Amino acid sequence: MNKPVVLLIDTLHSSFIDTLTQHGVDYFAGYHLTKEEILSQSELYNGMAIRSRFKLDEEFLNKLTNTVVIGRAGAGMENIDAVAAAKNNIELVNAPEGNKDAVGEHAIGMLLALNNHLVRVNQEVRNGIWQREENRGIEIQGKTIAVIGFGNMGKAFAKKLQGFESNIIVYDPYIKISKTDFPYVTQVGLDVVFSEADIISFHVPLTEETNQMANDTFLTSFKKEITLINTARGKVVNTQSLVNAIKSGKVKYAALDVLEYESISFENLDASKLPAAFQYLISSDRVLLSPHIAGWTLESNNKIATTIATKMIAVFKERKLL
Repeated sequence: MNKPVVLLIDTLHSSFIDTLTQHGVDYFAGYHLTKEEILSQSELYNGMAIRSRFKLDEEFLNKLTNTVVIGRAGAGMENIDAVAAAKNNIELVNAPEGNKDAVGEHAIGMLLALNNHLVRVNQEVRNGIWQREENRGIEIQGKTIAVIGFGNMGKAFAKKLQGFESNIIVYDPYIKISKTDFPYVTQVGLDVVFSEADIISFHVPLTEETNQMANDTFLTSFKKEITLINTARGKVVNTQSLVNAIKSGKVKYAALDVLEYESISFENLDASKLPAAFQYLISSDRVLLSPHIAGWTLESNNKIATTIATKMIAVFKERKLL
């Protein structure tokens, strides 16, 4: 029996290749290949591994001849047409387990940095400015934190919040949360989120439903002044709506690891799509920004690669290729 072959469209941690080869799977490093070049030799590959270099759309997937599995190194799958993959009997696997803890830590880190003005005071002290009263912080303890989406990322964030003695509420209409498994959270409807939340944190995939979820209507529905955290996908939050809410006082602070102006690959911002709303964000000390790195740790890099490889190997075994 010939060994199955996996095409690496993007670079992954070395543990990906190590795990494949340990289980008798070959690989080809195709980081330089265009979509057209991949399709011209698609019969050579039984699997593909990608982060976000380009979209795998219906036209591309329909032309694959021997591919049975595609692994996405990360959580979101929006750059792969899942319907077309299913029609072509291609299984899709991802690794939300791999970077959930990194995302949870990053979200809490951003919240702490905002609540305690750490970015601003660091610069002030370096410039000889010693202001204490002007930089009083805000504690997480006792605050009501709304977790929007309770998948791997939402669960990890909520778990890490326990030590802060906050009130954790969760909005996710697609699951029933067990009090036995998660005694420290309370599942609620959006009405409760709007009336009780001091802090909201998004942990949802990008879908038709979540695209522009945080719009004017959403943000003006909150009873209290809130802090907004987004480590999910940039397009979940409408930037102009967020700016409107900051200006009106409805949003006190915003922590954004993702922006709606990111390129498809998430590797950079689309410079042609940076309107005045973005200029407002980068000029405000009430906004903390990071370049889509919440899940981008040394540990998660390894865990994601290993998880993807393991899942792809399982598919090869199921399809009798191993």
